[in-house]
Amino acid sequence: MGAWGRLMLASSVVLLAGCTTTASGESSAPTSAQATTASAATTASAAAGCGSRVETGSLPDWADAGFHGDARMPHVFGAGGDIVAVLFGHPLRLNRTDGSNNKILWVAQASTTSPDPTAPATLVITATLDGTDTRVTREVAGGPGPSIIDMPQAGCWHLDLRWSGHTDTMDLVYAP
Repeated sequence: MGAWGRLMLASSVVLLAGCTTTASGESSAPTSAQATTASAATTASAAAGCGSRVETGSLPDWADAGFHGDARMPHVFGAGGDIVAVLFGHPLRLNRTDGSNNKILWVAQASTTSPDPTAPATLVITATLDGTDTRVTREVAGGPGPSIIDMPQAGCWHLDLRWSGHTDTMDLVYAP
């Protein structure tokens, strides 16, 4: 398959991954702007070597508490497999003009409870924009849980995650 075929295949996969669920549980197809943004994010991810893949299958059993049925949400696993970012605001965007936000539910495996009771529970995210010295820190008080994580620029962000004496890493792409 040539480069054009691979790009079209990747765009098709992203288009399917961009579907959202309404409050009534019905799926809604992304708008053409959302599809274009998702495609641009995938292209930027591939070009920049952004290593964490957005999964669209079922959440792992340890991360699906509070979801009903076959919990299928866009999500990204940490490189160590101890944490998952469930992306309610997929694709993540720098500028959200539709009234939504970059909501991420961080779920850590139960086995990652702190061996050190003095370790802070707060999830500390140190994010570095790929190919730059741009670095920002975000915190989720109380540890992994619901959050809105915005970044100052579009691109691939390498995240170092620290909570309760544990660490993991992942990459997240923010589209323009």
